[in-house]
Amino acid sequence: MSDYEGSEPEDYDEQPEYDDLEPAVYDTEIVEGVRSEILNPDDHQPDNEPTHGATPAARGPGPIPKDQRLTTPYMTKYEKARILGTRALQISMSAPVMVDLNGESDPLAIAMKELREQKIPLMVRRYLPDGSWEDWSVEELILPE
Repeated sequence: MSDYEGSEPEDYDEQPEYDDLEPAVYDTEIVEGVRSEILNPDDHQPDNEPTHGATPAARGPGPIPKDQRLTTPYMTKYEKARILGTRALQISMSAPVMVDLNGESDPLAIAMKELREQKIPLMVRRYLPDGSWEDWSVEELILPE
């Protein structure tokens, strides 16, 4: 005789009450219409489209000159994470290191040291809703706290 014969199964169809629960709040930063990517300056070749002096509506897709940038000079935490990850991967694949190592061998720690000293040879490309973009070097961006 099995343990289950003669016993009635419990009712598993009951649903807990979710009306009393508050929605979860997540630590996120939403920047509408702006996305960014990390570029290697050696591979970066700016387009030769004449956008200097054009209004944002008339500019259309293409690069924005440095003197007409619209976005903030502050590096977001998402850009920081992507830059550190990209640079740590490069260092782990034997890329030249731009700072004194002082016995350090962890690629992420080396990348963090390079970021603190603003010696990372990468660029951040921020795309805007109108199809244009801004290129910022890591040296130009102000680091988050």
